[in-house]
Amino acid sequence: MSVKLFESELKVMELLWEEGDLSAKEIAQRLKEQINWSKTTTYTVLKKCVEKQAIRRTDPGFLCSPLISRHEIQKAATEDLIERMYGGSQDLLIASLLGKHDLTPEQIAQLKKLAEELH
Repeated sequence: MSVKLFESELKVMELLWEEGDLSAKEIAQRLKEQINWSKTTTYTVLKKCVEKQAIRRTDPGFLCSPLISRHEIQKAATEDLIERMYGGSQDLLIASLLGKHDLTPEQIAQLKKLAEELH
């Protein structure tokens, strides 16, 4: 399943990924504290997440559960970035990343290890 989430929807998902299942009321309270969202804003974003099948909301108490993992969202966003910005070329993305940053020897070693594991 490939779901594209907006920044506001990711805020709700991050909370669920970190905390686990929460009621809509608990989500609204936490987002009020964290980023000063109104209850109406939170409920609107929750509704959008439910419509996108990113969240399941069940009774009693409108308990919200994530239906997709952080990894799935990261993968979809990365694939979208590669397609839109690099014409589908993963190597161009990696070349761009490596060309923009000074990597430590530890980071280079980690990248080599990752490349070997993928091979």
